Amino acid sequence: MSAMSGAHAHLAKAREFLEAAELEHSQDLYNAATSNAVLSGINSKDAICLKLAGKTNKADDHSAAVRELAATGTQGRGLAPALKRLLAQKAKAQFQTTGIAASSARRAIEQATRLYDEAQRIVTS
Repeated sequence: MSAMSGAHAHLAKAREFLEAAELEHSQDLYNAATSNAVLSGINSKDAICLKLAGKTNKADDHSAAVRELAATGTQGRGLAPALKRLLAQKAKAQFQTTGIAASSARRAIEQATRLYDEAQRIVTS
């Protein structure tokens, strides 16, 4: 698979996870909504990195993902803080006993939307 076809595949996944996050939020499923927002953001990062750098890494280290996005240049550096904030919610949404509040889930969706919108712009330009 070429970098461009991979970027488009990740962009499609990012959109799917983002749509799922919106639906789950509307059904008061805030942990699931946040978890899917995180997955959307990661796929948006992968799409951006594939388009701008020709590659992406699949590390479990969240700080490495943020650094990878920032290393793509001005566009990535501008988006890296949104990815960092989004990834900070992953453990709470997926593993901790305390739940995600509606407002926190909404912010996660907003960050994922920002990443997706920019990924779509970058990949399709």
